[in-house]
Amino acid sequence: MDKDDIQLAKRFDLHGKTALITGSARGIGRAIAIGLAEFGCRVIVHGSRDSEPLRTALEKVKAFSPESFSVYADLNNRDAVDAMLQEIAGKGISPDILVANASVQYRVPWDKITEEEALTQMRINFHATLQLVQGLAPAMIERKWGRIVTVGSVQERRPHPQMAVYAASKGAQENLVRNLAFQFAQYRVTVNNLCPGVFATDRNAEALENPVYAKQVTDAIPMHDYALPADAAGAALLLCSEAGRYITGATLMVDGGLSLPK
Repeated sequence: MDKDDIQLAKRFDLHGKTALITGSARGIGRAIAIGLAEFGCRVIVHGSRDSEPLRTALEKVKAFSPESFSVYADLNNRDAVDAMLQEIAGKGISPDILVANASVQYRVPWDKITEEEALTQMRINFHATLQLVQGLAPAMIERKWGRIVTVGSVQERRPHPQMAVYAASKGAQENLVRNLAFQFAQYRVTVNNLCPGVFATDRNAEALENPVYAKQVTDAIPMHDYALPADAAGAALLLCSEAGRYITGATLMVDGGLSLPK
């Protein structure tokens, strides 16, 4: 390719690629799924179970990418994740792109966190990501093309006092990204971390309904506004496409400046 031959539209084009996006029934995951589908990607929409939100998300995705389909698996169950990967492989499909978006969080003071809550968050937020990479990356390496994107959290840099384990799990995930990025780079497989700030999603709706708390949150964000799920889709498209081929081991903040030093 001529070094001056930019052709950005072509570099963002994902026709011929397949992406598995975990936790894509709603929120950030759904927005990323729709965004990648809009640029031609076949998308495997994932939820923890068959549900109306999952079916609705798939319908929106298929409007752009008719070959897309859904799978479901409880990421807290290692056997269920293995079964999901086997189901995908059984269709003769090997994803080129993995977006590890699904996560769980508990708002609990540090001295009240139970062992079960801690282990569940680490299993879903960290170990399931590793399991998915172990299942999908070998084929990406063999093809010498792949994109792995974890969806982290601004809490990697500004941990919430009532979500100590959640923040720790996201910090572990970011460390894994840097570790694997170094190992996979020679095979043209990029590994990056998309790091959202405060998004107006279902997960945050209850907390942000409190006007006092909501004002505290927006006052802390330099842009003084929440992000919308679509704000993550553009960042994900960059990291998942040929346009982002030279980006690896990076954390891309989508937080309105929340993580900036005061």
